[in-house]
Amino acid sequence: MSSPEDLKQEIEDLKTSQATQAAAQAGQASTMAATQAGTWTTMAAGAVALIVGFFLGLAIANSK
Repeated sequence: MSSPEDLKQEIEDLKTSQATQAAAQAGQASTMAATQAGTWTTMAAGAVALIVGFFLGLAIANSK
């Protein structure tokens, strides 16, 4: 049978383990959100550059 001190230590270890796991999950979620935001920002910037490129190309073609 475990002593009360052993049980207290085991409980503290479990608390630490749970806190570590919760922090890791929160970090994973925030990393995923940042990755998705970066992806959407990159796609939006690419779309804007494509449209600007079309108009710039038309302007250059019509200036000659």
